[in-house]
Amino acid sequence: MITLPVDKLEPGMITAAPIVTKRGQTISPTGTELDRQLIAKLTFYKIEEITVEDPIVPEPEEEEPEPIVAENPKPKKNVASDQITYSQRLKSSPKFQKFQSDYALNISFLKENFDAIIAGGGAECSDLLLANCESLFKNNTTLELFDMLSNMHSVEDPIYAHSLNVALIARCIGKWLHFTREDLNTLTLCGLLFDIGKTQVPEEVLNKPGKYTDEERELMQSHPRLGAKLLKNKGFDARIIAATLQHHERADGSGYPRGLLDEEIDDFASIIAIADTYDAMTTARAHRDPLCSFQVISGFERDGLQKYNTKYILTFLERIANTYNNSRVILNNAKTGRVVYINRSNLSRPVIQMDDGDILNLADSGAADLYIKSIL
Repeated sequence: MITLPVDKLEPGMITAAPIVTKRGQTISPTGTELDRQLIAKLTFYKIEEITVEDPIVPEPEEEEPEPIVAENPKPKKNVASDQITYSQRLKSSPKFQKFQSDYALNISFLKENFDAIIAGGGAECSDLLLANCESLFKNNTTLELFDMLSNMHSVEDPIYAHSLNVALIARCIGKWLHFTREDLNTLTLCGLLFDIGKTQVPEEVLNKPGKYTDEERELMQSHPRLGAKLLKNKGFDARIIAATLQHHERADGSGYPRGLLDEEIDDFASIIAIADTYDAMTTARAHRDPLCSFQVISGFERDGLQKYNTKYILTFLERIANTYNNSRVILNNAKTGRVVYINRSNLSRPVIQMDDGDILNLADSGAADLYIKSIL
């Protein structure tokens, strides 16, 4: 056996003793083979060193003679760089792979803290939740963050992944609104915890792909009250409890559980409502594919100005649209081009420079049947 610091560990090593966090939680038992995700998890839990079995040093292999190469080898065919989408390049980047690893660990950590709160724990988890979440929003531009979240939408998790996404989106909105760091942290916690009430909804209802019965809808719509009850009297900021209770309220009074109107809804709850809706619409569902950002903006423009706090929704839509300025897109007629100008009065219908050089203004009446189907 040998004790090694975490930064000296390599995939394939075997643990010689259980790995236990400082809080007494066992991460893995004796005899576990390390992989990159588990090594990252050790760093995540601030474990400095572990004991592993002595590594087996393989005997050196005999060198094989170098193959004879023909004098004029046929060059390999390269894939044209413009045939590789931005998403493909992003997914193969070390930055995305680090984000993916940290994202998975945050989901695991968030679930542990939900369980602790449900078991009677309180706001003492807040600092840890923020510290662990920081790795995801630190050192990423807004475009990088939204693109990474878009490529994480394959994670099938209606509670924890969604909560994490909403927390990150809400923090971006808070930055655009020039919130203080203290308010940004509180808003991030609102996003992390706002859907905790869904843990109290039966899984067969929570994950049902079809239409709800009246009874099932009533169960689903109880999750804001259930969540607020779990957080109440446990030391959480009042705005976190308000966001949990009110994130399905709408400014026109059409929301639930209380049918509140604009001025009655907490500001942080209003922001969480926007982030919640945006993430839900850009995530695949059993009955539909994920919508691209410009399609979601279109939906917000159609009825969002009546349902959401005007100040927050206008800031959000303009910022999101401008985030994707200069991005390559594909239209519903299968033609592709690049966004070159955002129409402020019609954010979901920008000006596109098509690949054939033509300029298409989607806001023109002649382009009414066209829309952006996907961001490439």
